[in-house]
Amino acid sequence: MTEAIRSHRRLGLILAFAIFVADQLVKYVVTGPLGVDGYGKSLEILPFFNLTYVENYGVSMGFLRADSEAMRWGLVALTIAISVGVTVWMWKEKRRADILGLGLVLGGALGNIVDRVRFGHVVDFADLHFGEIRPFLIFNVADAAITIGVLILLVRALLVRDKAGDAANGTETVDA
Repeated sequence: MTEAIRSHRRLGLILAFAIFVADQLVKYVVTGPLGVDGYGKSLEILPFFNLTYVENYGVSMGFLRADSEAMRWGLVALTIAISVGVTVWMWKEKRRADILGLGLVLGGALGNIVDRVRFGHVVDFADLHFGEIRPFLIFNVADAAITIGVLILLVRALLVRDKAGDAANGTETVDA
């Protein structure tokens, strides 16, 4: 393994840690000092962006809603398993951009796991809207990081991957 690959992996882990810390810090500020800490509480930041408190008991778009303690802990276990899988994938990956995408996903997953363990739900608050039109569900820093990380991985998998010749002759692309 080259030093460049080790450096990319360290950077991926640092990014995951930074996303985790940012997610937890922003949730603290929103629900603590800013007082957006219960249903019905909202704070207008811009005409198209509010901080609006929502408790998310499911995963993306409310799927797999945890309506019982058993389902809550099952969701925690599932999310931990996915995080372990992402970490293993990150450790096997050689390409910097893919490692960074995985770091975003890992950091976001860890932030949401901590919420689910502490509160039984994930705290969401970012409410982007245009009048009454809301193109996204209310989300948080962790959700945004996961979404961006997955998009990076998808774009790279579909549009930017190595040329077929590189895979056939065994050459590695480390910096792509």
